[in-house]
Amino acid sequence: MLTNKIEKNEFRLADEAAGLLEMQLEEWEFLKANYEKLADIIAKEIRYEDYKFIALHNPERIKSTAADVSDSGIKNRKCFLCKENLPVEQRGIVYDKKYYLLCNPYPVVGKHYTIVKLKHMPQQIVGNIEDLLDLTRQMSKYFTLFYNGPKCGASAPDHMHFQAIEKKKMPLEDDFKKLISDSRNFRIDKSRISITAAETYPGKPVIVESEHKGEILKAFRTILNGLKKIYEPKEEPMINIVSTYEGNKWSLFIFPRREHRPAEFYSGELIVSPAALDMAGLVIVPRKEDFDKIDRDKLIDIYKQVSFTKEYYEFLKKKLFEKYIRV
Repeated sequence: MLTNKIEKNEFRLADEAAGLLEMQLEEWEFLKANYEKLADIIAKEIRYEDYKFIALHNPERIKSTAADVSDSGIKNRKCFLCKENLPVEQRGIVYDKKYYLLCNPYPVVGKHYTIVKLKHMPQQIVGNIEDLLDLTRQMSKYFTLFYNGPKCGASAPDHMHFQAIEKKKMPLEDDFKKLISDSRNFRIDKSRISITAAETYPGKPVIVESEHKGEILKAFRTILNGLKKIYEPKEEPMINIVSTYEGNKWSLFIFPRREHRPAEFYSGELIVSPAALDMAGLVIVPRKEDFDKIDRDKLIDIYKQVSFTKEYYEFLKKKLFEKYIRV
């Protein structure tokens, strides 16, 4: 059931989301049970250079981590994000007549929401990136937003959605100032925008910062067009995005990908399927045996397998140089 309706120019979505979770925890036993299980999550810190990563053993996330996102798998199930297929206990908030915000019944850590397009349409960032920025600003009081591409982390690639979790749960949110000040990283500083190609971080994000939404959108188009030169032209480039809004400034962390999952996933050796949270340092490990054996070397190897190659990254940096520096 979709209840409250919030317009785009009303900045109360974060508070309404927090209230929705309180209400749902009282009336939806399944959600309540899964939130209570968060108390049993085991975490361990892994260090690489001066950066922190958190491996999180959360068994309930196996449904998402191991999701069958093949064409046949999607065809043989109902869309679990369409409102007519939601559990009868699930309630939501309609935003801007285009999205509904739901409490995620399989939380990763802390408060976790899914923000779903009212209309059933494929997962794609083109045409929806401005919505991500608007929602990020709306939710910024308490939350960080993220997007998983249809071929690199979205467990519902058939229905457009974003997700939100509590701020500062991803290690990269604390570490990104180190990244943008690291002289080894390629950086563009203009009066209205800054862009950092953060190669020193294992997930190799491109970080775009600006107080001006139009500048963020322009930079994103430049990056996306550069990526399209590498991928199949009719397909969305494989990317994960983390989006924050602090001090009147957006920070967009764009993770170009070359693989959905590491080789160990397909062999069954290690069930880890990197998506936006994992790329930003919060690594979800559903099986205890995998959690016990994951260490610095294994983690860095996983990032190396799924992230951009150095050759592709140099190509992307060249495109940014041509756009913003070359006169």
